[in-house]
Order: sequence, then structure tokens, then C-alpha cells
Amino acid sequence: MFEIRVICDPDDTEQVTAALGDTFTTGAVRQYATRDGKRERLYLTADLRAERWPTPEEAYALAPSIISEVGWTAGTAADKPFGKGLGREFWLRKAALLDRIALGDESERVRTDAAEMATAAAHRLMDTDDATVICDPRAYVRQQYERWLRQK
Repeated sequence: MFEIRVICDPDDTEQVTAALGDTFTTGAVRQYATRDGKRERLYLTADLRAERWPTPEEAYALAPSIISEVGWTAGTAADKPFGKGLGREFWLRKAALLDRIALGDESERVRTDAAEMATAAAHRLMDTDDATVICDPRAYVRQQYERWLRQK
């Protein structure tokens, strides 16, 4: 836990407080006028938010069908101009697709193979993102995919 002090225009106090609340887990805000009376001093305790790791159901709730994603992934890979790399969207969608396949497979052998491929694709996405988080790579894919779908 740590203490934050902000000096801002009185008209901005609500916006600043809301932004801090969106970024950190915060305690009650203590508000005082500055010595010159023109600005506000805000004091609050804060703590870093724990990473949110969505469940597969949450992450893929708005996802296109698996068949549609297979088509998009294959088409994007096939249509890639020679000498050009595949962008982040490709690696994210491929990793999410493989994760979804691994989650849905029935047989133990197929599930193990699919899980290994999903994990390898997740590592590729983390390398692309230069991610420094320490977590289950497939959980990272789910988090990033959910965020990407909401921003689309």
C-alpha cells in the first residue's frame, strides 16, 4: 500500500479521483485547499490492483465461431505478402483459437496435443507483446483477447 498526493484544479478533483480509482484500489480521499486557496490537495491510500484473469467463458463470450476464426487465421497466413511479418492481431487470434480448441476437445490425447499447441502459441503472443507478466500463458491470451474484443 502507498500514499498518493495530487494537487489539481478544484474542477478536476472528481475526474482525478475517478481515474485513480480506475487504476488503483483506493481508500477514502482526503481533500484540502492549497495554501494559496487556488487548488486542491488530494490525499489517498492506494494499492496496486491484482491482474484480472477472465475465465474462458468470459474471454470468449463475444468471440466469433471457431470455424470463422479458423478461416480468418488460415486466410491471413495464406495472404501474407512475402517478406512481411504477421502482426499482433494474427498471433492473438491464433492463440485464442488454439486455446478454444484445446478447451473443447474430448479425447485425452487430442486435448494434450491441443493444449501444447495452445501454450506454444500463447508464448509466441507474449513474445510479440514483450510481456513481462508471470502467469499462465493461456490466461494471458484470454485476458488480451477479451480486451481486444471489447475495443473492436
